Amino acid sequence: MLRTLGLLLALVGLAVVPIFVTDSYTRHLFILAFVYAVIASNWDLSLGYAGLFNFGHLTFFAAGVYTAALAAKTFGVNPWLAIPMGGATAVLAALIVSLPVARLKGIYVVLVTFGFSQLVLQLILSQSQITGGAGGMVRIPGLEIGDYRFIRDFKFGYYYVALGLLTLSTVYLFWLTKSPFGKSLLAVRDNEDYAQARGISVARQRVLALVASAVFPGIAGGFFAIYLRVAAPDVLSFGTLSLALSMVLIGGTATIIGPIIAALVLTFATEAMAGIRGMEEARFIVVAVGMILILRFAPGGLARLIGKST
Repeated sequence: MLRTLGLLLALVGLAVVPIFVTDSYTRHLFILAFVYAVIASNWDLSLGYAGLFNFGHLTFFAAGVYTAALAAKTFGVNPWLAIPMGGATAVLAALIVSLPVARLKGIYVVLVTFGFSQLVLQLILSQSQITGGAGGMVRIPGLEIGDYRFIRDFKFGYYYVALGLLTLSTVYLFWLTKSPFGKSLLAVRDNEDYAQARGISVARQRVLALVASAVFPGIAGGFFAIYLRVAAPDVLSFGTLSLALSMVLIGGTATIIGPIIAALVLTFATEAMAGIRGMEEARFIVVAVGMILILRFAPGGLARLIGKST
């Protein structure tokens, strides 16, 4: 009950932010934080709950980015429809990579998922006539309703679309993790032999975990492309990967809310460090050190630290 009340208060707090924060840049940071929060919390479903060391989760995000970009710019699809199309493509990508991953363990899962992300990256770079190659795609149509463009009023409309997306994603994840499916993922993660003895198909649950965790990152990717009006291959860069993974680990695995908190904290922290001379690249080292310290001294992450203090 207290947890639900706390989440509702947090949602109300975020909903009134634009009333007090009127500059475009700060709202932009909140929008980025919401997108990262969707990625990190859904990554937590496969990593924290299913125990899959999936290092290719950004592939699902990238699939959403380029699907929405191609649909809206190349084929003239309404951007509102292009965004959920990103989720559909992400699910397809998850199905493809889950086939070999379903029966693998440990480092082999890391290698296959990371290799798949690099394959997608090379595909993006090589098909420049379609994807724009290293330069990416620009001037993607933005969101609008009638004559109102969402970029107006210091990104007021985009802020609430991003917050709504994060809210839907969080409700979806809590519903999944509290369901029998979520409990079966924990059983597979903790003891595969016991899970199999209880009639749970380990391979099937791994496939479902990857697919379920790909839906909202794909939609978030579609929104990301429409919001920035750009689709670039750096969404699959090692820097983006390490930042998103840090959000999961610093926030706390198998918590859902932890990666969301970490996404908000790290987005603003890294941007603040970027404004300090000489910290443009070093900021990622600072994040890595912070992740190591959290794993060493508070392995439960920020979520459990906050839980203990309340």
